[in-house]
Amino acid sequence: MGSFMIKGLLIGLLFGMPAGAVGAMTTQRILNYGMKAGLLTGLGSSVADSLYACIGAFGLTLVSDFLLQYQGIVNLAGGCLIFGMGIRMLQKKDGKQQNASDSIGGIRMFASSFAVGITNPATMLTLLFAFSWFGISGQTGLADGIGLVCGVFIGTYIWWGTLSGTVNFLKNKAKGNHLHRMNRIFGVILILFGSVVMAKNFLN
Repeated sequence: MGSFMIKGLLIGLLFGMPAGAVGAMTTQRILNYGMKAGLLTGLGSSVADSLYACIGAFGLTLVSDFLLQYQGIVNLAGGCLIFGMGIRMLQKKDGKQQNASDSIGGIRMFASSFAVGITNPATMLTLLFAFSWFGISGQTGLADGIGLVCGVFIGTYIWWGTLSGTVNFLKNKAKGNHLHRMNRIFGVILILFGSVVMAKNFLN
């Protein structure tokens, strides 16, 4: 179990670097609501990655085949979700619409990033490639599989913790209040991400 957890940790560190829509969401929320909001947003993404790791670790081919068969529809749903988040961000008038310390606000932050992460089947393909690269193939035992998935979760969440701490540090060093402008910038970024995902699906 220990060796598989180390492999999972390395996979999470090598392939779990924050990027894309969730990275933009996390940064925007840290600037608006603080470090806790970033950690909650990153947690949703790490849980989504861990579920995809479960599919690879335990050889759940029925689930993977379904996701790959309907990959276009799943990606389209994710693109629409990201696009909608970008629109909402542009419509924000201040940074106090929801509070990370409020349980409802925290659940929404977790759920939205989880939804974006789970509607990206490319993550599963990346993890399957990573497993193959580390010599992990076929079904693993229960203990080894749990260790592998836990390692992936820890590895990816280290990245989100690092991002949250870095952005929060830079936020504290920055002078002035530019939340409205930053909401617009990250709103445009999310709209572009969502548009690219939807366009790729239509072109395919």
